[in-house]
Amino acid sequence: MAASEARLRRLLAWLAALLLLGLGYAWAMARLGVGLPCPFYRLTGLLCPGCGVSRLCIALLRGDWAGAWAANPALCLALPPVAVLLAWRGIGYVKGRGPARWEDRAWLTLAILLVIFGVVRNL
Repeated sequence: MAASEARLRRLLAWLAALLLLGLGYAWAMARLGVGLPCPFYRLTGLLCPGCGVSRLCIALLRGDWAGAWAANPALCLALPPVAVLLAWRGIGYVKGRGPARWEDRAWLTLAILLVIFGVVRNL
């Protein structure tokens, strides 16, 4: 088996595990009303940049774009570039390439923008 084929199988196994975990969490949120509390919110009473991500994901699974936007607009805007970056990284991993410098800069830019959003949303 070629190294790239082994990496592809490993990546697909991880993606399947994450998908199952995410769907299980979505089921628990929707059916049982059980979700993970935000430790930052619990400690400070302030919304972190990721607050609302569970509600956002549930809304997207339902096709409720307005609900997703209401839950966390910054993450709604970040979803397309994050998807592209993750897909590019997955392809690079399968091909045996390390991350490019622009990838690191893109992730850093997204992180900075989310932190700025986190500050602004609490003003």
